[in-house]
Amino acid sequence: MSRFHSYFAEVRPTLALAVPIIVGQVSQMLMGITDSVMIGQTGTVPLAASSFGGNVFGVFYVIGIGLMIPVAMFVARARGAARVHDCAEYLRHGLALALGFGVLETLAMGVLGWQLHWFQQPPEVLAAVNPFFWLIGASITPVLVYLALRQFAEAMGRPWVPMFIMLGGVGLNVFLNWIFIYGNLGAPALGLTGAGISTLISRTLGAWVIFEWMRRDPAARASWPKQWWAPLSGARLKEMLRLGLPTSGILFFESGAFAAAAIMMGWLGASALAAHQIAFTCAGTTFMVSLGLSMAAGMRVSGVVGAKEPARLRPIGFSALGLGVIIASVFMVIYLVAGRRVAGWFVDDAAVVALAAQLLVVAALFQIVDGAQVISAALLRGLTDVKLPAIITLVAYWGVAIPGGFYLGVHGKFGAVGIWAALAAGLGFAAIFLGWRFVRLTRLDA
Repeated sequence: MSRFHSYFAEVRPTLALAVPIIVGQVSQMLMGITDSVMIGQTGTVPLAASSFGGNVFGVFYVIGIGLMIPVAMFVARARGAARVHDCAEYLRHGLALALGFGVLETLAMGVLGWQLHWFQQPPEVLAAVNPFFWLIGASITPVLVYLALRQFAEAMGRPWVPMFIMLGGVGLNVFLNWIFIYGNLGAPALGLTGAGISTLISRTLGAWVIFEWMRRDPAARASWPKQWWAPLSGARLKEMLRLGLPTSGILFFESGAFAAAAIMMGWLGASALAAHQIAFTCAGTTFMVSLGLSMAAGMRVSGVVGAKEPARLRPIGFSALGLGVIIASVFMVIYLVAGRRVAGWFVDDAAVVALAAQLLVVAALFQIVDGAQVISAALLRGLTDVKLPAIITLVAYWGVAIPGGFYLGVHGKFGAVGIWAALAAGLGFAAIFLGWRFVRLTRLDA
Protein backbone atom coordinates (compact mmCIF):
# COMPACT_ATOMS: atom_id res chain seq x y z
CA MET A 1 0.00 0.00 0.00
CA SER A 2 1.36 3.47 -0.93
CA ARG A 3 2.07 6.00 1.79
CA PHE A 4 -0.83 8.19 0.62
CA HIS A 5 -3.29 5.31 0.74
CA SER A 6 -2.06 4.18 4.15
CA TYR A 7 -2.66 7.69 5.48
CA PHE A 8 -6.03 8.03 3.79
CA ALA A 9 -7.14 4.64 5.15
CA GLU A 10 -6.80 5.99 8.70
CA VAL A 11 -9.12 8.96 8.11
CA ARG A 12 -12.40 7.07 8.32
CA PRO A 13 -11.76 5.22 11.63
CA THR A 14 -10.43 8.42 13.19
CA LEU A 15 -13.52 10.33 12.08
CA ALA A 16 -15.84 7.55 13.24
CA LEU A 17 -14.45 7.88 16.75
CA ALA A 18 -13.94 11.64 16.61
CA VAL A 19 -17.39 12.83 15.47
CA PRO A 20 -19.35 11.92 18.63
CA ILE A 21 -16.43 13.08 20.79
CA ILE A 22 -16.39 16.41 18.93
CA VAL A 23 -20.13 16.83 19.38
CA GLY A 24 -19.72 16.06 23.07
CA GLN A 25 -16.87 18.56 23.42
CA VAL A 26 -18.78 21.26 21.55
CA SER A 27 -21.79 20.52 23.72
CA GLN A 28 -19.63 21.18 26.78
CA MET A 29 -18.78 24.58 25.33
CA LEU A 30 -22.39 25.16 24.33
CA MET A 31 -23.21 25.19 28.03
CA GLY A 32 -20.81 28.11 28.39
CA ILE A 33 -22.12 29.79 25.25
CA THR A 34 -25.73 29.62 26.35
CA ASP A 35 -24.69 30.95 29.75
CA SER A 36 -22.85 33.85 28.08
CA VAL A 37 -25.71 34.69 25.73
CA MET A 38 -28.38 34.47 28.44
CA ILE A 39 -26.27 36.32 31.04
CA GLY A 40 -25.31 38.92 28.43
CA GLN A 41 -28.97 39.89 28.13
CA THR A 42 -28.84 41.09 31.76
CA GLY A 43 -25.95 43.51 31.15
CA THR A 44 -22.24 43.98 30.46
CA VAL A 45 -21.13 43.69 34.09
CA PRO A 46 -22.72 40.24 34.69
CA LEU A 47 -21.18 39.06 31.39
CA ALA A 48 -17.76 40.36 32.47
CA ALA A 49 -18.17 38.71 35.89
CA SER A 50 -19.07 35.38 34.28
CA SER A 51 -15.97 35.74 32.08
CA PHE A 52 -13.72 36.35 35.06
CA GLY A 53 -15.22 33.58 37.21
CA GLY A 54 -15.41 31.15 34.32
CA ASN A 55 -11.78 31.69 33.33
CA VAL A 56 -10.54 31.10 36.87
CA PHE A 57 -12.72 27.97 37.08
CA GLY A 58 -11.33 26.90 33.70
CA VAL A 59 -7.85 26.54 35.15
CA PHE A 60 -9.12 24.01 37.71
CA TYR A 61 -11.24 22.32 35.04
CA VAL A 62 -8.38 21.68 32.62
CA ILE A 63 -6.20 20.32 35.43
CA GLY A 64 -9.00 17.82 36.01
CA ILE A 65 -9.18 17.00 32.29
CA GLY A 66 -5.48 16.20 32.31
CA LEU A 67 -5.88 13.88 35.27
CA MET A 68 -8.75 12.02 33.56
CA ILE A 69 -7.08 11.63 30.14
CA PRO A 70 -5.02 8.60 31.35
CA VAL A 71 -8.31 6.71 31.66
CA ALA A 72 -8.77 6.95 27.89
CA MET A 73 -5.11 6.33 27.04
CA PHE A 74 -4.61 3.27 29.26
CA VAL A 75 -8.04 1.76 28.58
CA ALA A 76 -7.44 2.10 24.83
CA ARG A 77 -4.02 0.48 25.20
CA ALA A 78 -5.40 -2.35 27.37
CA ARG A 79 -8.24 -2.89 24.93
CA GLY A 80 -5.77 -3.04 22.02
CA ALA A 81 -3.89 -5.74 23.92
CA ALA A 82 -7.16 -7.56 24.85
CA ARG A 83 -6.63 -7.07 28.61
CA VAL A 84 -10.24 -6.76 29.79
CA HIS A 85 -9.47 -6.77 33.52
CA ASP A 86 -7.06 -3.85 33.10
CA CYS A 87 -9.77 -1.81 31.36
CA ALA A 88 -12.00 -2.16 34.42
CA GLU A 89 -9.19 -1.35 36.83
CA TYR A 90 -8.18 1.81 34.97
CA LEU A 91 -11.78 3.00 35.18
CA ARG A 92 -12.00 2.22 38.91
CA HIS A 93 -8.75 4.02 39.67
CA GLY A 94 -9.73 6.90 37.39
CA LEU A 95 -12.96 7.41 39.31
CA ALA A 96 -11.03 7.37 42.59
CA LEU A 97 -8.79 10.13 41.22
CA ALA A 98 -11.87 12.05 40.00
CA LEU A 99 -13.48 12.00 43.44
CA GLY A 100 -10.28 12.77 45.32
CA PHE A 101 -9.10 15.64 43.15
CA GLY A 102 -12.66 16.91 42.71
CA VAL A 103 -13.04 17.41 46.45
CA LEU A 104 -9.61 19.07 46.69
CA GLU A 105 -10.35 21.44 43.82
CA THR A 106 -13.77 22.32 45.24
CA LEU A 107 -12.17 23.23 48.56
CA ALA A 108 -9.46 25.24 46.82
CA MET A 109 -12.04 27.22 44.82
CA GLY A 110 -14.08 27.77 47.95
CA VAL A 111 -11.10 29.39 49.65
CA LEU A 112 -10.08 31.30 46.52
CA GLY A 113 -13.59 32.73 46.27
CA TRP A 114 -12.80 34.91 49.31
CA GLN A 115 -9.61 36.21 47.71
CA LEU A 116 -10.64 37.10 44.16
CA HIS A 117 -9.64 40.70 44.83
CA TRP A 118 -6.05 39.51 44.34
CA PHE A 119 -6.71 39.62 40.59
CA GLN A 120 -7.41 43.39 40.67
CA GLN A 121 -10.56 43.24 38.56
CA PRO A 122 -13.02 46.14 38.27
CA PRO A 123 -14.93 46.63 41.55
CA GLU A 124 -18.30 46.10 39.90
CA VAL A 125 -17.09 42.74 38.53
CA LEU A 126 -15.79 41.58 41.92
CA ALA A 127 -19.09 42.59 43.53
CA ALA A 128 -21.05 40.43 41.08
CA VAL A 129 -18.92 37.30 40.68
CA ASN A 130 -19.85 35.47 43.90
CA PRO A 131 -21.74 33.19 44.59
CA PHE A 132 -21.61 32.27 40.88
CA PHE A 133 -17.96 31.28 41.29
CA TRP A 134 -18.69 29.05 44.31
CA LEU A 135 -21.56 27.32 42.51
CA ILE A 136 -19.55 26.43 39.43
CA GLY A 137 -16.70 25.43 41.75
CA ALA A 138 -19.01 22.93 43.44
CA SER A 139 -19.67 21.38 40.00
CA ILE A 140 -16.05 20.27 39.48
CA THR A 141 -16.45 16.87 41.18
CA PRO A 142 -19.41 15.72 39.04
CA VAL A 143 -17.58 17.10 36.00
CA LEU A 144 -14.52 14.95 36.71
CA VAL A 145 -16.66 11.86 37.38
CA TYR A 146 -18.44 12.44 34.08
CA LEU A 147 -15.10 12.89 32.26
CA ALA A 148 -13.68 9.64 33.65
CA LEU A 149 -16.76 7.67 32.61
CA ARG A 150 -16.89 9.33 29.20
CA GLN A 151 -13.19 8.65 28.57
CA PHE A 152 -13.78 5.01 29.43
CA ALA A 153 -16.80 4.73 27.15
CA GLU A 154 -14.98 6.36 24.23
CA ALA A 155 -11.88 4.20 24.66
CA MET A 156 -14.15 1.14 24.61
CA GLY A 157 -15.61 2.28 21.28
CA ARG A 158 -18.90 3.56 22.77
CA PRO A 159 -18.78 7.34 22.11
CA TRP A 160 -22.33 8.03 20.95
CA VAL A 161 -24.36 7.74 24.15
CA PRO A 162 -22.06 10.11 26.10
CA MET A 163 -22.56 12.58 23.27
CA PHE A 164 -26.35 12.45 23.64
CA ILE A 165 -26.07 12.73 27.42
CA MET A 166 -23.99 15.87 27.00
CA LEU A 167 -26.48 17.33 24.51
CA GLY A 168 -29.27 16.61 26.98
CA GLY A 169 -27.29 18.43 29.65
CA VAL A 170 -27.02 21.50 27.43
CA GLY A 171 -30.77 21.52 26.85
CA LEU A 172 -31.41 21.13 30.58
CA ASN A 173 -29.00 23.98 31.32
CA VAL A 174 -30.82 26.29 28.92
CA PHE A 175 -34.17 25.46 30.51
CA LEU A 176 -32.85 25.96 34.03
CA ASN A 177 -31.18 29.23 32.98
CA TRP A 178 -34.55 30.43 31.71
CA ILE A 179 -36.03 29.65 35.10
CA PHE A 180 -33.29 30.91 37.43
CA ILE A 181 -31.65 33.77 35.51
CA TYR A 182 -34.88 35.48 34.44
CA GLY A 183 -37.24 34.28 37.19
CA ASN A 184 -39.77 32.10 35.38
CA LEU A 185 -42.19 29.43 36.67
CA GLY A 186 -42.43 31.23 39.99
CA ALA A 187 -38.70 31.27 40.71
CA PRO A 188 -36.96 34.53 41.68
CA ALA A 189 -34.82 36.26 39.01
CA LEU A 190 -31.30 35.44 40.24
CA GLY A 191 -29.28 36.66 37.26
CA LEU A 192 -25.67 35.45 37.34
CA THR A 193 -26.26 33.35 40.46
CA GLY A 194 -29.08 31.57 38.64
CA ALA A 195 -26.64 30.55 35.90
CA GLY A 196 -24.39 28.97 38.55
CA ILE A 197 -27.31 27.00 39.99
CA SER A 198 -28.26 25.74 36.53
CA THR A 199 -24.70 24.64 35.76
CA LEU A 200 -24.34 22.74 39.04
CA ILE A 201 -27.64 20.87 38.59
CA SER A 202 -26.97 20.01 34.92
CA ARG A 203 -23.46 18.68 35.56
CA THR A 204 -24.50 16.61 38.56
CA LEU A 205 -27.35 14.96 36.69
CA GLY A 206 -25.07 14.32 33.70
CA ALA A 207 -22.59 12.40 35.87
CA TRP A 208 -25.37 10.30 37.39
CA VAL A 209 -26.96 9.48 34.02
CA ILE A 210 -23.73 8.34 32.35
CA PHE A 211 -22.84 6.16 35.35
CA GLU A 212 -26.24 4.46 35.26
CA TRP A 213 -26.00 3.91 31.51
CA MET A 214 -22.52 2.39 31.71
CA ARG A 215 -23.56 0.18 34.63
CA ARG A 216 -26.48 -1.24 32.64
CA ASP A 217 -24.91 -1.32 29.15
CA PRO A 218 -24.43 -4.95 27.99
CA ALA A 219 -21.48 -4.00 25.76
CA ALA A 220 -19.58 -2.53 28.71
CA ARG A 221 -20.43 -5.26 31.21
CA ALA A 222 -17.35 -7.40 30.54
CA SER A 223 -15.07 -4.44 31.27
CA TRP A 224 -17.11 -2.99 34.15
CA PRO A 225 -15.41 -3.18 37.58
CA LYS A 226 -16.56 -6.15 39.65
CA GLN A 227 -15.03 -5.11 42.99
CA TRP A 228 -15.52 -1.38 43.47
CA TRP A 229 -14.36 -1.38 47.09
CA ALA A 230 -11.25 -3.49 46.63
CA PRO A 231 -7.99 -1.80 47.74
CA LEU A 232 -6.53 0.55 45.17
CA SER A 233 -3.21 -0.28 43.55
CA GLY A 234 -0.52 2.26 44.39
CA ALA A 235 1.44 1.18 41.31
CA ARG A 236 -1.54 1.76 39.01
CA LEU A 237 -2.30 5.15 40.55
CA LYS A 238 1.34 6.17 40.09
CA GLU A 239 1.23 4.98 36.47
CA MET A 240 -1.84 7.11 35.80
CA LEU A 241 -0.42 10.13 37.61
CA ARG A 242 2.87 9.87 35.70
CA LEU A 243 0.83 10.53 32.57
CA GLY A 244 -1.92 12.65 34.10
CA LEU A 245 0.12 15.22 36.03
CA PRO A 246 2.30 16.31 33.08
CA THR A 247 -0.81 16.32 30.89
CA SER A 248 -2.51 18.57 33.44
CA GLY A 249 0.56 20.76 33.31
CA ILE A 250 0.34 21.04 29.53
CA LEU A 251 -3.34 21.99 29.67
CA PHE A 252 -2.75 24.27 32.67
CA PHE A 253 -0.03 26.23 30.88
CA GLU A 254 -2.37 26.92 27.95
CA SER A 255 -5.51 27.61 29.97
CA GLY A 256 -3.45 29.63 32.43
CA ALA A 257 -2.32 31.83 29.57
CA PHE A 258 -5.93 32.49 28.57
CA ALA A 259 -6.89 33.05 32.21
CA ALA A 260 -4.00 35.53 32.51
CA ALA A 261 -5.26 37.19 29.35
CA ALA A 262 -8.70 37.54 30.96
CA ILE A 263 -7.13 39.10 34.05
CA MET A 264 -5.15 41.55 31.91
CA MET A 265 -8.36 42.35 30.04
CA GLY A 266 -9.95 43.20 33.39
CA TRP A 267 -7.16 45.72 33.94
CA LEU A 268 -8.30 47.39 30.71
CA GLY A 269 -11.93 47.61 31.93
CA ALA A 270 -15.23 45.74 31.99
CA SER A 271 -15.88 46.30 28.27
CA ALA A 272 -12.55 44.71 27.30
CA LEU A 273 -13.24 41.78 29.63
CA ALA A 274 -16.72 41.28 28.16
CA ALA A 275 -15.30 41.39 24.62
CA HIS A 276 -12.68 38.85 25.63
CA GLN A 277 -15.41 36.56 26.97
CA ILE A 278 -17.28 36.69 23.66
CA ALA A 279 -14.19 36.01 21.55
CA PHE A 280 -12.88 33.37 23.95
CA THR A 281 -16.24 31.58 23.95
CA CYS A 282 -16.29 31.48 20.15
CA ALA A 283 -12.64 30.44 19.76
CA GLY A 284 -13.03 27.94 22.58
CA THR A 285 -16.00 26.34 20.83
CA THR A 286 -14.14 25.83 17.56
CA PHE A 287 -11.12 24.64 19.55
CA MET A 288 -13.33 21.87 20.95
CA VAL A 289 -13.60 20.44 17.44
CA SER A 290 -9.83 20.12 17.25
CA LEU A 291 -9.73 18.84 20.83
CA GLY A 292 -12.28 16.11 20.05
CA LEU A 293 -10.31 15.11 16.97
CA SER A 294 -7.12 15.08 19.04
CA MET A 295 -8.68 12.84 21.69
CA ALA A 296 -9.75 10.33 19.05
CA ALA A 297 -6.30 10.39 17.44
CA GLY A 298 -4.56 10.00 20.81
CA MET A 299 -6.72 7.00 21.73
CA ARG A 300 -6.05 5.40 18.34
CA VAL A 301 -2.29 5.92 18.73
CA SER A 302 -2.44 4.38 22.20
CA GLY A 303 -4.46 1.46 20.83
CA VAL A 304 -1.95 0.62 18.09
CA VAL A 305 0.88 0.87 20.63
CA GLY A 306 -0.96 -1.73 22.73
CA ALA A 307 -1.55 -3.86 19.63
CA LYS A 308 2.16 -3.48 18.68
CA GLU A 309 1.51 -2.00 15.22
CA PRO A 310 4.06 0.87 15.10
CA ALA A 311 3.87 1.25 11.32
CA ARG A 312 0.42 2.85 11.76
CA LEU A 313 1.59 5.66 14.05
CA ARG A 314 2.49 8.18 11.37
CA PRO A 315 -0.54 7.47 9.16
CA ILE A 316 -2.87 8.01 12.12
CA GLY A 317 -1.02 11.10 13.31
CA PHE A 318 -0.51 12.85 9.99
CA SER A 319 -4.03 12.13 8.76
CA ALA A 320 -5.42 13.63 11.98
CA LEU A 321 -3.25 16.73 11.54
CA GLY A 322 -4.46 17.08 7.95
CA LEU A 323 -8.09 16.85 9.04
CA GLY A 324 -7.40 19.43 11.73
CA VAL A 325 -5.97 21.90 9.22
CA ILE A 326 -8.98 21.53 6.92
CA ILE A 327 -11.48 22.03 9.75
CA ALA A 328 -9.57 24.98 11.22
CA SER A 329 -9.45 26.68 7.81
CA VAL A 330 -13.25 26.63 7.63
CA PHE A 331 -13.54 28.32 11.03
CA MET A 332 -10.91 30.86 10.05
CA VAL A 333 -13.02 31.97 7.10
CA ILE A 334 -16.17 32.18 9.26
CA TYR A 335 -14.50 34.47 11.81
CA LEU A 336 -12.99 36.67 9.12
CA VAL A 337 -16.27 37.06 7.23
CA ALA A 338 -18.88 37.08 10.01
CA GLY A 339 -17.02 37.97 13.22
CA ARG A 340 -18.99 41.14 13.94
CA ARG A 341 -22.32 39.44 13.37
CA VAL A 342 -21.36 36.59 15.70
CA ALA A 343 -20.25 39.04 18.41
CA GLY A 344 -23.60 40.84 18.13
CA TRP A 345 -25.42 37.67 19.21
CA PHE A 346 -24.01 38.00 22.73
CA VAL A 347 -24.59 41.59 23.80
CA ASP A 348 -26.11 44.87 22.58
CA ASP A 349 -23.22 47.09 23.71
CA ALA A 350 -21.77 48.50 20.45
CA ALA A 351 -18.29 49.10 21.92
CA VAL A 352 -18.08 45.54 23.23
CA VAL A 353 -19.25 44.12 19.89
CA ALA A 354 -16.68 46.17 17.93
CA LEU A 355 -13.80 45.06 20.14
CA ALA A 356 -14.93 41.42 20.15
CA ALA A 357 -15.03 41.51 16.35
CA GLN A 358 -11.37 42.64 16.30
CA LEU A 359 -10.40 39.83 18.65
CA LEU A 360 -12.19 37.33 16.42
CA VAL A 361 -9.97 38.42 13.53
CA VAL A 362 -6.96 37.43 15.64
CA ALA A 363 -8.74 34.20 16.57
CA ALA A 364 -9.23 33.49 12.87
CA LEU A 365 -5.51 33.82 12.28
CA PHE A 366 -4.54 31.30 14.98
CA GLN A 367 -7.14 28.62 14.23
CA ILE A 368 -4.73 26.38 12.32
CA VAL A 369 -1.86 26.50 14.81
CA ASP A 370 -4.25 26.06 17.73
CA GLY A 371 -5.64 22.90 16.15
CA ALA A 372 -2.18 21.62 15.23
CA GLN A 373 -0.75 22.05 18.72
CA VAL A 374 -3.61 20.26 20.52
CA ILE A 375 -3.58 17.35 18.04
CA SER A 376 0.21 17.02 18.27
CA ALA A 377 0.05 17.02 22.08
CA ALA A 378 -2.58 14.25 22.03
CA LEU A 379 -0.52 12.13 19.63
CA LEU A 380 2.42 12.41 22.00
CA ARG A 381 0.19 11.41 24.94
CA GLY A 382 -0.75 8.30 23.02
CA LEU A 383 2.97 7.51 23.01
CA THR A 384 3.07 8.38 26.75
CA ASP A 385 5.51 11.17 25.91
CA VAL A 386 4.52 14.08 28.14
CA LYS A 387 7.59 15.48 29.93
CA LEU A 388 9.21 17.37 27.04
CA PRO A 389 5.80 18.49 25.69
CA ALA A 390 5.11 19.98 29.13
CA ILE A 391 8.33 22.00 28.87
CA ILE A 392 7.47 23.11 25.33
CA THR A 393 4.04 24.35 26.39
CA LEU A 394 5.48 26.07 29.48
CA VAL A 395 7.81 28.09 27.25
CA ALA A 396 5.10 28.73 24.64
CA TYR A 397 2.47 30.12 26.98
CA TRP A 398 4.38 31.42 30.00
CA GLY A 399 7.54 32.43 28.15
CA VAL A 400 5.91 33.86 25.01
CA ALA A 401 2.15 34.42 25.35
CA ILE A 402 1.80 35.93 28.84
CA PRO A 403 4.85 38.24 28.79
CA GLY A 404 4.04 39.21 25.22
CA GLY A 405 0.46 40.03 26.15
CA PHE A 406 1.58 42.24 29.02
CA TYR A 407 4.17 44.01 26.88
CA LEU A 408 1.90 44.56 23.88
CA GLY A 409 -1.50 44.97 25.50
CA VAL A 410 -1.01 46.38 29.01
CA HIS A 411 2.35 48.14 28.90
CA GLY A 412 2.14 48.84 25.17
CA LYS A 413 -0.44 50.59 23.02
CA PHE A 414 -2.19 47.64 21.38
CA GLY A 415 -4.65 46.90 24.21
CA ALA A 416 -6.89 43.86 23.92
CA VAL A 417 -5.72 43.03 20.39
CA GLY A 418 -2.10 42.98 21.58
CA ILE A 419 -2.94 40.49 24.32
CA TRP A 420 -4.59 38.18 21.82
CA ALA A 421 -1.76 38.57 19.30
CA ALA A 422 0.65 37.32 21.96
CA LEU A 423 -1.61 34.32 22.57
CA ALA A 424 -1.45 33.55 18.85
CA ALA A 425 2.36 33.66 18.97
CA GLY A 426 2.42 31.21 21.89
CA LEU A 427 0.10 28.81 20.08
CA GLY A 428 2.30 28.95 16.99
CA PHE A 429 5.40 28.14 19.04
CA ALA A 430 3.66 25.13 20.61
CA ALA A 431 2.37 23.86 17.26
CA ILE A 432 5.83 23.91 15.66
CA PHE A 433 7.74 22.16 18.44
CA LEU A 434 5.08 19.62 19.44
CA GLY A 435 4.67 18.64 15.79
CA TRP A 436 8.45 18.31 15.46
CA ARG A 437 8.51 16.07 18.53
CA PHE A 438 5.95 13.66 17.05
CA VAL A 439 7.82 13.49 13.75
CA ARG A 440 11.06 12.77 15.57
CA LEU A 441 9.64 10.01 17.77
CA THR A 442 7.99 8.19 14.85
CA ARG A 443 10.84 8.56 12.38
CA LEU A 444 11.93 4.92 12.61
CA ASP A 445 8.32 3.76 12.01
CA ALA A 446 7.80 5.68 8.77
